[in-house]
Amino acid sequence: MGENDSQKLQETAGLLMVYTGNGKGKTTASLGMAVRAVGYDWKVCIVQFIKGSWKYGELDGIKRLEPNVELHVMGKGFVGIIDDDKSLKEHRSAARNAYETALKKMLSNEYQLVVLDELNVAVNLNLITRDELEELVTRKPANLHLLITGRGASQWLIDQADLVTEMTEIKHPYQQGIQAQQGVDF
Repeated sequence: MGENDSQKLQETAGLLMVYTGNGKGKTTASLGMAVRAVGYDWKVCIVQFIKGSWKYGELDGIKRLEPNVELHVMGKGFVGIIDDDKSLKEHRSAARNAYETALKKMLSNEYQLVVLDELNVAVNLNLITRDELEELVTRKPANLHLLITGRGASQWLIDQADLVTEMTEIKHPYQQGIQAQQGVDF
């Protein structure tokens, strides 16, 4: 492979990336990648599969990156915890809409980076099927960078990915009784 071939491959090879693990920071790291991408005038689409019912600082922060970044908050909130008053049917419907949006955006050829935030969690909660996850991954256009976040990435996804980062909790303020803080946790 000559130098021009190597450069061409670098310019066109879209990566499949996964941020997973029990530690905090997967969504935050994906937003950092979005900021980096905007620095190169890329178009970025973020589809959130779970989050949706709470007010997050990143929602207002992302608006400052428009028109380069498009955010679709599709979830109905965290499933089965804290203040979840939605039925599993509602969560599944929201996840199905997020899946359809994600597939459409991926195949549109409008974006250099698509982030599917908390997709792993949606799969683990059976809101999205393993077949649907596999369809998203296998239909990824060759030049698209696809980043999938969320705890509990399947071994299949890890094996398919070009980059996998596992966030590991070593110490967390909750362990000391410190509640989530604006600007740090949400």
